Parts: sequence; structure tokens; C-alpha cells
Amino acid sequence: MFHRFSRRALCAALSVVAVNLSAQTPFKFPTANHSLYEPGKELEFFVPTSADRPWTTGTFGCVRTDGWQMHEGVDIRSLQHDKRGEPTDPVLATADGAVMYVNTKAGLSNYGKYIVLRHLVEDLEIYSLYAHLSEIAPGVSAGKAVNAGAVIGTMGHTSNTSERIGKERAHVHFELNVLMNDNFSAWFKKNLPGERNDHGVWNGQNLNGLDPRDVLLAEKPGSRKFSLLEFMRSQTELCRVTVRATNFSYLKRYAPLILKNPKADKDGIAGYEIAINYNGVPFAFLPRAAAELKGAGKIQLLSVNEAEYRAHPCRKLVIQRGTRWQLTEKGLREFGLLTY
Repeated sequence: MFHRFSRRALCAALSVVAVNLSAQTPFKFPTANHSLYEPGKELEFFVPTSADRPWTTGTFGCVRTDGWQMHEGVDIRSLQHDKRGEPTDPVLATADGAVMYVNTKAGLSNYGKYIVLRHLVEDLEIYSLYAHLSEIAPGVSAGKAVNAGAVIGTMGHTSNTSERIGKERAHVHFELNVLMNDNFSAWFKKNLPGERNDHGVWNGQNLNGLDPRDVLLAEKPGSRKFSLLEFMRSQTELCRVTVRATNFSYLKRYAPLILKNPKADKDGIAGYEIAINYNGVPFAFLPRAAAELKGAGKIQLLSVNEAEYRAHPCRKLVIQRGTRWQLTEKGLREFGLLTY
């Protein structure tokens, strides 16, 4: 069910949504396929990259190209087909929220036709993404509020990749993301001159994913109450850096992730110590006073969890040179985007 809201009314509605979601399971399955909850039926839920590949290639993480390619969502198998074998599964909003972006031109993205929704849970903004759709449901457009379970599209296999997705692999690619920076378009123009950005802020490079499988499994009936804030705070740290920046949009959007530091409260905040997971999701921010910041650079690497890097190396955010660790160009770019 969809409703047209003014900007002010939409903000008010999302505040109500935040209260409602705190009292119930925040995220629901985006299709009628719930085989994830049935042991041994993973292949009935996840779609692998090909018939001779394991179902794990349809999961989240460093699961492709021998562990060196990141897959930032989960690929959920279709259950319903028409006489031509085309999928007809309705794709559903995972939670109450608002439509932020709809791409109706499949040729403009690896995602094909896709939708981005915004959800406010425990004062944290989470953005769900639904890709490879064959159709967008009537009435789904940016600026509209949406209820959990509402039909927003139809599963398909649209994309602009050179290796097309066949109907036998039809699926919805489902993501749960944080938004890195409101100023992404300006950052993109400055740092990637000559490259096209057809999707503005809703470019996939500005959306860093959390594992939807972990979230959905944590919400399995009989499990203890799921907390998104607890889930984010408990992410495994890949590395920790300090940044000499104090005014970037992520701090406002994810304020509950900011920790207390009495010295910075007293002396003033000159920067932040930031922990990120292996996919570049920042999940802890410790304010630092000027006296606590070492070195002259804007971004300083403090530590690396070597075991986590060895287990999940595909984002290539850090690298070891001899006995020393350093941020790669990709790592520096990730923190540059965050603090732009």
C-alpha cells in the first residue's frame, strides 16, 4: 500500500515507523521464498552463479572469483513462473519506509531495474535494494511511503552485464545498506572524472551492504529479539583509522554509533577514530581531541585485524607491505568518500 507524502509529512511518518519497528521484527523476507529457515534447503533459497557452482556464490560476501570478488547482497530464487518460464514472484518491501529511488532503465545498471527504500530502525537509517526486476509495481515512485510486505515489483533477470542473467537464474538481488555520504555526486565528479554516474546518490558505490542473511536468520521465529543497533555494533572489525574530520553526513545519519570520550567532550573534537568491517561499513566512532591524534595526515591507519582480512580480503581496503599494514588506494578512497 502506497501513500503520497509531503517532505515534512514523510519525515513525520518515518519517525512513527521508527517507533513501530522498535516493537516488532524490523525486516521481513522480500519474497514468498522462506527456505532460508529450513536446514539443508539452501539451494532452494540462494541462486548460484551457474549450475556447476555452489549455492554459496549467491550469498553475501567474498563468495565469487575464488574469494576475491564481493557480492553485496543475497540472490533469492524464484518460486513462480509463467508458461514461458519467466518468473512472476512479487517482490515485497522488507519493512515500513519510503521509496527513495527507482531505476526503470535496465541498461543503465548492473542491477537492471531496481528500487531503493529507506527505513528508520532504532534511529539508524537502513536502505534496502531490490535488483534485476522485470517490472516496477504501479504507484511505486520516489517520495512515496510504503508498508512492510507491500508489492513493489516483479522478480526478473534484468541487467546490463555482458554475461546476461538467464531466466533459469531469475532472482531478486536483495541488499541492506548504509548510505555513505549525502555529497556522493560531488565526490564522484571530483574523484572519478570522466566516469558516468546515472544514479546520483543512489549509485551502488555509495551503498555499503550488511549481510541480509545474518539479519533474516537473527529474526527467525524463536530467536531472541533482534536489535539492529546491537547487530551493527557487533560487526567484526577489519581495521581502525583516525580521521581529521568532524562534519560529515554519516555522523548525523548514524549518531547512535558514536561512542563517548570525556577528553574530547572537554577539549573539543578534532577528529574521530573509526572502525569498519571488511565491506567498509563504519560501525564505531570514537571522538578524539587534538592531543589524541597522531601524525599530520588526514587519514591514519591505526590497526588491522589480520585474521579478518585473511578470511575476507575481497574489498582490498588494506594491504601488508613486509611487516607493515597500510590502506590501499581503495581504502583511502573509502574513507575519503565517508568524510567528504
